Amino acid sequence: MAKGRTTVFFCQSCGYESPKWLGQCPGCREWNTFVEETVEKKSAGRAREERKAAAAPVCLSSIEMKEEERLGTGTEELDRVLGGGIVPGSLVLVGGDPGIGKSTLLLQVCRRLAADGHDVLYISGEESLRQIRLRADRLGSFSDRLRLLCETNLDTIQETIRSDKPQVVIIDSIQTMYNENISSAPGSVSQVRESTSVLMQLAKGLGITVFIVGHVTKEGTVAGPRVLEHMVDTVLYFEGDRHASYRILRAVKNRFGSTNEIGVFEMREDGLAEVKNPSEYMLNGRPEAASGSVVACSVEGTRPILLEIQALVCRSPLAMPRRTAAGMDYNRVNLLLAVLEKRLNLPLSNSDVYINIAGGIRINEPAIDLGVVLAVVSSARDKAIDEKVMAFGEVGLSGEVRAVSQADKRVQEAKKLGFTTVILPEVCREQIGKVEGVRLCGVRTVADAVKVI
Repeated sequence: MAKGRTTVFFCQSCGYESPKWLGQCPGCREWNTFVEETVEKKSAGRAREERKAAAAPVCLSSIEMKEEERLGTGTEELDRVLGGGIVPGSLVLVGGDPGIGKSTLLLQVCRRLAADGHDVLYISGEESLRQIRLRADRLGSFSDRLRLLCETNLDTIQETIRSDKPQVVIIDSIQTMYNENISSAPGSVSQVRESTSVLMQLAKGLGITVFIVGHVTKEGTVAGPRVLEHMVDTVLYFEGDRHASYRILRAVKNRFGSTNEIGVFEMREDGLAEVKNPSEYMLNGRPEAASGSVVACSVEGTRPILLEIQALVCRSPLAMPRRTAAGMDYNRVNLLLAVLEKRLNLPLSNSDVYINIAGGIRINEPAIDLGVVLAVVSSARDKAIDEKVMAFGEVGLSGEVRAVSQADKRVQEAKKLGFTTVILPEVCREQIGKVEGVRLCGVRTVADAVKVI
């Protein structure tokens, strides 16, 4: 082995480092994920030089504060998720399933930034120039300020960025880039980590915004070491079924804004179109006078979204009836069904129960509990709920309906879409007061809610 090099083992799932091979990773508990890689050790002289160049500590009061100047991407949904736009010098990681639309979204951002007079460099390690041109022709005309480069050698990429000095750089994808100083193959833990480190130094040193596209594993997390997400400033996940038309952009980390916002897009022939009213989009095609269908409201960040919750309860021939939940937590559904059996004496132990949130969106907020409960009762009794009724509220184990945040925004969203009755926790009704054109029905328990419908 060459001088200054050593062999270590990395976990491909989480990046855990070990001097020897292990069958099970102590970090993520996955089996057979360790791979052997050669890393280069820094000499003592280089380490001393780096310590000498370290910055001296300063007082907190002596630091000057100024408002960050953000660069608009021309896409309101993306700007919302980023916290108001692009921060110069930031490093943004965009992950998502293959074919979900990551490259299409970033190419549309490049098109709008270049049209506004900003210099943009799109670096692809997966596609040829002709393939990029084919996708670009579907999106529209592009300005000459957008330049393309097909390269995987990080040294060449680094020289190009330093010479051209673009304002925004797109790296598609980080798993295809390789550093000649690292002996392992592209996409390995060492290559991904070192390549991201080089790009981070370029972004911070030159004030360039760098977007990195990352592949995801079968579990839905960005492939490579976990430290990759810690190194970048913002982590965005592009979610949705590639066979459906909708897409959701969600921030799981953001040093310059909130992580609660989401952006909704629709995939069309000419690219991704913004969905500025997700509630209307999610309720499109809702059946009329059908039992087991209720509209509930969830809040993602500052945006209320109305959703159709569907329930199907039917007698089961099985000894152990089926429980299926699509779009929400399976264990939460079982909890709510147990509350109905105990507090309402609703016989569900001999019935199959299927819960679905229409549109394919996934919601984890407990505010949709009341909607799930009412949908199950409606299907079990085969009685339709008025299509102008919307419900929200968290349900506790004793059957009480608990308050949720931003109730006024939920009610205003229901009013905007023409709903005339809102079933909500009594505490929230007292806080809101009266709303013109909307009947507010405050409930304290699940039994009260069932009586209203």
